[in-house]
Amino acid sequence: MKAFLKNYRQSPRKVRLVAGLIRGKNVTEAIAELDFLAKRAGLPIKKLLLSAVANAKQMGIETDNLFIKELRVDKGIVMKRMMPAAMGSGHRINKRTSHLNLLLAEKVVPVKKSKVVKKPHVAKALRGK
Repeated sequence: MKAFLKNYRQSPRKVRLVAGLIRGKNVTEAIAELDFLAKRAGLPIKKLLLSAVANAKQMGIETDNLFIKELRVDKGIVMKRMMPAAMGSGHRINKRTSHLNLLLAEKVVPVKKSKVVKKPHVAKALRGK
């Protein structure tokens, strides 16, 4: 269950702040947290998360057991622009972009093993008589 967002027009440093908040959380908890987050990257990450959940549904996986296994924010392309400065010079401005990779996984609930009652060995029981 993967989803990608390429060339998102915000710097990776700012997007990683939001990604760090929801990494490792349950899908429903992450969606609730992103709804009330006061960061610009919250909405695109929420859309990416919902896209990954839809991909999981297509594969027939139960969405209640899903959690965010990996949310990686990588550096995208950098657009170089010029800002006019004093005395006819110019300063370069870098407009950075981000690539986001989201990977969902299913939580595996461990099955409890029942205690096995050991029966006395037959040979030992016969020796006692």
